[in-house]
Amino acid sequence: MKVLVVGGGGREHALCWTISGSPLVEKLWCAPGNAGIAQDAHCVDISSEDVDALVRFSVENKVELVVIGPEAPLVLGLSDRLREKGIRAFGPSADAAILEGSKGYMKDLCTRYNIPTASYGRFTEPAPAKAFIEDRGAPIVVKADGLAAGKGVIICETVDQAHQAVDEMLIGGAFGEAGAEIVVEEFMEGVEASFFALVDGENALPLASAQDHKRVGDDDTGPNTGGMGAYSPAPVVTDEIVDIVMETIILPTVAGMKADGKPYQGVLYAGLMLTDDGPKLVEYNVRFGDPECQVLMTRLMSDLVPALIAACDGELKDFDLRWFDEAALTVVMASDGYPGSYEKGTVIGGLDKAGKIAGTLIFHAGTSTNDTGETVATGGRVLNVTANGDSIAQAQERAYKAVERIDWPGGFCRRDIGWRAI
Repeated sequence: MKVLVVGGGGREHALCWTISGSPLVEKLWCAPGNAGIAQDAHCVDISSEDVDALVRFSVENKVELVVIGPEAPLVLGLSDRLREKGIRAFGPSADAAILEGSKGYMKDLCTRYNIPTASYGRFTEPAPAKAFIEDRGAPIVVKADGLAAGKGVIICETVDQAHQAVDEMLIGGAFGEAGAEIVVEEFMEGVEASFFALVDGENALPLASAQDHKRVGDDDTGPNTGGMGAYSPAPVVTDEIVDIVMETIILPTVAGMKADGKPYQGVLYAGLMLTDDGPKLVEYNVRFGDPECQVLMTRLMSDLVPALIAACDGELKDFDLRWFDEAALTVVMASDGYPGSYEKGTVIGGLDKAGKIAGTLIFHAGTSTNDTGETVATGGRVLNVTANGDSIAQAQERAYKAVERIDWPGGFCRRDIGWRAI
C-alpha cells in the first residue's frame, strides 16, 4: 500500500514512525515532513495547506491512503478533494471539521444534543460580550471562534482582564479572522484530560488515555501553548470515566454530526474537564493531539494502518486495538521565546547520544538540515523527547536523561512533565 502523511510536526513524525512499521505499507511519503521524518519516510516539498498540489501528487503517485495530520488542510477540504478522486483520506470532511474550525458551532452542537460543557455566549461585538462577562464574573474564559494555532484561549482571572481580551480579539484583531467572533464561557474547575476516539461516521473506538501540559512554565504557569509535554496512560481517566465519556460526549457527538448532515470520519480529540459533576467537554479537535499522539503511538501494539482504513471505510464496529502496558512520556523542547517570537536556525547537537538512552525516541517537530548537514530549529516547538517505561516515573526519568544529552543552547523545556501522575 502507498501512504502519504500530510504535515511536518512531531505528531506527523510519530505517525510516520508507526505507519512505516506496518507490513501493509510498501511506500511512505510525508509532505512536507522535517529532518527527523526523513529517517522514516520520503519527504515531499509540498505545504500541508497546498490542497491542489497534495491532490495532484496523490493521483500521480497512485497513493491509496492519505493520513492528514494538522487541522488546517482538513478545514480547507483536503479530505473531500481526495475522496472525489477515489483516494482514502483519514480525516473529516470540511463540513465536519467545523467541530474545531468554529468553537461556537461546537458549543451549539452540545446544547442541541445535551452534551455536558461549560455555559457560554457567542459574540461579534464587544459591548454584549462585556455585559455577559459583568453578569457572570471572573474567572472566565475568552476564546477566538476560529483556528488560532492553539493560542486563541485566554483564561481571565479578573473582569478587567476579560474585557481586555475581548478588545484585543474583536477590536485589535489579535487573531485575525479567527477572532472575528468569540466565545465567552464559564471557567470550569477540575482536572484536564485528553480523550481520543477513532470514528467511522457512525461508530467510535476509544484509544488509550493521555494527558498533556498546556502552560509554558513549570507548575503550570505562563501562557498556554500548543503543548509542552504529555504522558499516557492518564491515571485520572479510569475505565468508568471512559464509559461515561463515550456515552455522554463522544457517541452523542457522532450521532449529532450525522443528524446534522456532517458525518464525522477520522480521529476525534476531546479536551475534557473532569469536574465534581462528571466529565465535561472543553473543546474538540479534529486530529490527533500534539504531543499526545507521540505517547499514544509509542504505546500502540496493534498495526495502526488497518484501523485507519476501517475508519475510512465505515468498518469500526467490531474493531479492536491492543496497547502495551508500559507508560510513555514526552518532553517538548522549544525555541527560547516560545510561545512568543523566537530565533530560527539555531543548531541542535547531541541527538544521536540522546537517542541511545534505553526506551527513548526523539520525534522532530520543527527541524531541518542546514547546508553543512547540521540539524537546526525551524519552529517554536522543535523536539519531542519521548520515552517508555514500566511507570510514568521511569518514563520521565529516561526522557529527562535524554534531554540532558541534547546540546541546544537556543532551546528550553519544562522540567516537571508528568507531575500529576507521579
